[in-house]
Amino acid sequence: MQSVSEVDILAIGVHPDDIELACSGSLLHHIDLGHRIGLLDLTRGELGTRGNAELRTQEAMTAAQQMSAIFRHQLELKDGFFNNEESSLLEIIKIIRAAKPKIVFANAIKDRHPDHGRAAQLIHNACFYSGLIKIETYWNDKLQAAWRPKACYHYIQDYQLKPDLVIDISKQIEKKMQLIQCFASQFYNPNSNEPESPISSKQFLNVVKANAQVMGRLIQVEYGEGFTVDRPIGINDMLTLK
Repeated sequence: MQSVSEVDILAIGVHPDDIELACSGSLLHHIDLGHRIGLLDLTRGELGTRGNAELRTQEAMTAAQQMSAIFRHQLELKDGFFNNEESSLLEIIKIIRAAKPKIVFANAIKDRHPDHGRAAQLIHNACFYSGLIKIETYWNDKLQAAWRPKACYHYIQDYQLKPDLVIDISKQIEKKMQLIQCFASQFYNPNSNEPESPISSKQFLNVVKANAQVMGRLIQVEYGEGFTVDRPIGINDMLTLK
């Protein structure tokens, strides 16, 4: 699934399970609408308390297949130690230009894990720089054309930030929870001998579902996922808003 092709939405996460935990319901919703979805992990999550890079990659690819994503590509930025610098930006720009997404989903702008906010800014910058024609990148030995997504929307993760928009995922919530559990190494397992982490508690998956209920309540639906955006949202018809 590493082969990159054109998609409508490119979801980017710094760790392999970020996308599934925070925005997979929205991705499933758009797949149901007929849109093409691609996934990009910036790191392999090698610093995670549980599991290892190889296992987390296997879990990520299984989740992508179950989601019916067009591709899942993994960069190998250094978990915990990547920076908002030229080399990291260029790696992301190459994927954006190859996938030509209309919109990008990115990590939360602020969160408990410092990687999330740092990745949010890195991805946001890459979306902008990807549109500059004087930045040259190559894909399969061919010079890439500049491409800038229409918008970069930041999903909400551990901190319950105030959303700028909420997507109704009521029909997708059970499939979302199934996708999350593809990452079995990270979550509650009474037989595990690995150290405990903030996401390995017995209650954590219930919290994920409860947070989706809180987001859904904001727009009077059962379950939702929230996003923030740093610019006004343009619409064509006020009557289509919930």
